[in-house]
Amino acid sequence: MKLTNKKLLLTVGLFSAIQLGFSQETENSEALVTDRPDATEASSTVGKGVLQFETGGLYESFEENNIKSENYTYNTMLIRYGILDNLEFRLGWDFVEGVTTVNGNKLDNVTSGLSPLLLGMKLDIAEEKGCMPEIALIGHVFPVFSASEDYRPEYTGVDFRFSLSHTLSEKSSLGYNIGAQWGNDSPEAAAIYTLAYGYSFTDKFGMYAEVYGDFPEDSSANHYWDAGLTYLVNNDLQLDAYVGTSITEGQDLLLGLGFSSEQKNKQ
Repeated sequence: MKLTNKKLLLTVGLFSAIQLGFSQETENSEALVTDRPDATEASSTVGKGVLQFETGGLYESFEENNIKSENYTYNTMLIRYGILDNLEFRLGWDFVEGVTTVNGNKLDNVTSGLSPLLLGMKLDIAEEKGCMPEIALIGHVFPVFSASEDYRPEYTGVDFRFSLSHTLSEKSSLGYNIGAQWGNDSPEAAAIYTLAYGYSFTDKFGMYAEVYGDFPEDSSANHYWDAGLTYLVNNDLQLDAYVGTSITEGQDLLLGLGFSSEQKNKQ
């Protein structure tokens, strides 16, 4: 979920991965389509009456001038609920712990707490037709008051993005997001982008690789990459694992794993 960062952890003992982390479906049309584990959000909603949970854990590190920062993000929960066939409500909250090491010595001032709450909507705009992609519009707000003291930003965060995807073949697809974000500890706007390629080895196993980043108005651009494996346990449960780092400075290592599940309204 993601603004521009994603991160290792044990989350409920689940490991490995699903079909594709964006909007491609497997040959079984009833299978899950999730916004995990990549930074590229899916270009489709969950459907009316469907409740979907996507969670996991991640670890990221960055070292500069003998100062190493490590962040452990636990329970990266995203809850998606289909209000209409083409509209979903989105709710998310992460618990983060930060550790700083100077010259090999860990400092006592460990930071921990909840990141700002994610509140948002996703709206389907267009279905894929020929060379025209499937398109969805996603928007979020991140209220300052919802965060713990250690992770409370100066400004309320807001973001939006258009999510698009193309089916390349029965086994592969391309997904990409374009949008902007504001807030956190800076009032400046930043353009955001993602580009992800997904491939299904079988009905169960898949992989993805992507690049993503942002272009702040008054700061240097940030660029990242990650890649992962996916495993579809059944139509209602999917597992994922991924690894990445930054292309520019800012992230030495990214590791993560998680799972997604859904419950359908049986009316």
